[in-house]
Amino acid sequence: MRLLVTGGAGFIGANFVQQTVATRPDVSVTVLDALTYAGNRASLDSVADKIDFVHGDIADLDLVDNLVSGVDAVVHFAAESHNDNSLAEPWPFVQTNIVGTYSLLQAVRRHEVRYHHVSTDEVYGDLTEEDPAFTENTAYNPSSPYSATKAGSDLLVRAWTRSFGVKATLSNCSNNYGPFQHVEKFIPRQITNLIDGVRPRLYGAGHQIRDWIHVDDHNRAVFDILERGRIGQTYLIGAQGELDNLTVVRLILEAFGRPADDFDHVTDRPGHDQRYAIDASLLREELGWEPQYADFRAGLANTIAWYRDNEDWWRPKKAETELAYATAGEKTL
Repeated sequence: MRLLVTGGAGFIGANFVQQTVATRPDVSVTVLDALTYAGNRASLDSVADKIDFVHGDIADLDLVDNLVSGVDAVVHFAAESHNDNSLAEPWPFVQTNIVGTYSLLQAVRRHEVRYHHVSTDEVYGDLTEEDPAFTENTAYNPSSPYSATKAGSDLLVRAWTRSFGVKATLSNCSNNYGPFQHVEKFIPRQITNLIDGVRPRLYGAGHQIRDWIHVDDHNRAVFDILERGRIGQTYLIGAQGELDNLTVVRLILEAFGRPADDFDHVTDRPGHDQRYAIDASLLREELGWEPQYADFRAGLANTIAWYRDNEDWWRPKKAETELAYATAGEKTL
């Protein structure tokens, strides 16, 4: 298989590329990445001699068409994906998540190439603690420019599949964690703060609930769907890892041997969704997928060890990230 991976220098995409190279020697991988602030070429250093890397924008119609014409399948990870950034400046999210997806869909349509679209559970909005988990039939109800543009990209894929016969599948995943995640994100921010001797910072009271999945488990599911998923079908990917943010911070503190209350509350994010939860029954029953990191503590230990061992990867972005939070008005409560 000749595979094009968009956003392959980003968090989930880079882990997917590394996993594919390590476990599927019959697959040749081309990565297309714009190397915006969230993309890091160094995330691919360990496989640099085993892949083809193209620095470019998924919204570049000619570039995308040329690349798609030479592959058998596309896995589309590339996205602007940080809620706080979407609230500060929505346009890049429209450009990448909607226009970029359109560019890819036109190319795979023209060249009759298999396409898998990676999306998020945030397109469904949020849940109360009593609501049932999201399923493939849950109505879309996005809350932020990020989740709204991802919802729009999902709908484009569904339309191109139905109207033009594009051979596409979709997946909506819960919150990922693991190696190579940007330090602006919740878990790596707390880990790197503690490595630096700084107290973790928790939005509001920390009662927001997320359904956590290790990035390796997510990516195994993506390849299962690419190989055996039903065309036109959406699959939800989750590991039954529901935890509130307060509990996650306390588990990180526990792993560092620090007291459970050794953190600061900071001003909450506008429109902060309360709870996400995934029902991955279809994925489990139809494709036989199961998470390898069913124990969140084990996955968290793996992640902490990686950040301890790879300061040279995250250190250059740390001060800039904390300055951005301060500039946006984050204040200790």
